[in-house]
Amino acid sequence: MLRIRQAVRAVLLTPASDVLLVRFEFPLRTVWALPGGGVEPDEDDLTALHRELGEELGLTDVELGPHVWSREHIIPHEDGLWDGQRDRFYLAPVGERFEPRPTLSWDELRAERLHEIRWWSLTEIEADDATWFAPRRLGPLLRALVDEGPPAHPVETGV
Repeated sequence: MLRIRQAVRAVLLTPASDVLLVRFEFPLRTVWALPGGGVEPDEDDLTALHRELGEELGLTDVELGPHVWSREHIIPHEDGLWDGQRDRFYLAPVGERFEPRPTLSWDELRAERLHEIRWWSLTEIEADDATWFAPRRLGPLLRALVDEGPPAHPVETGV
């Protein structure tokens, strides 16, 4: 049986269609992903996501919206504890770009492979064929979210 880590992520989206991403450095690839992380055994999704956003971004007052996407990827984690991860993505509208102020130190963030935090415009993401985004279809997924609003049921993003 596969050991799948449960995780949550936030789609921090401004009215101008900017989204906040974090850069992870893995041995084989650099990946830009949405902020968030693992759900602890005593947490529900929203509690875990509020904790993660505080740690990674210093964001404590965000209102989390609906569960919009889901993603499962099977890839062994380096620590040997997990065979893959199941991410649940929640929409988190923000009024404007803000300056992230992580409560974890950069040494602690780098220990989790997080090396950079920055805002991207939807146009930048859609035009970028070289960057590895997670999920891979981030541009089309964001475009649908911006143009059509949250889906009635979470969309499976694929890897």
